[in-house]
Amino acid sequence: MMEKIIQLLTELEKRKIYYRLNKIRESILVEVAVPGQRWEIEFFGDDHIEIEKFISDGIIYDQNEIDLLFSQFSD
Repeated sequence: MMEKIIQLLTELEKRKIYYRLNKIRESILVEVAVPGQRWEIEFFGDDHIEIEKFISDGIIYDQNEIDLLFSQFSD
């Protein structure tokens, strides 16, 4: 598993793509930010990998969106 993580990080650095490392659940998470997308690449101890992509619809919101977000996603 470690070799796969190092290969990915090396490739991201070679391509000058921003990433951040984290640990969640029972995995190492590589969070990648590229224009219009964010990727979550999880490496698990049993050697499987899960990738989730979050893709922007291109809509840019103004400051009023903050109140709407809080009203929708708070207790």
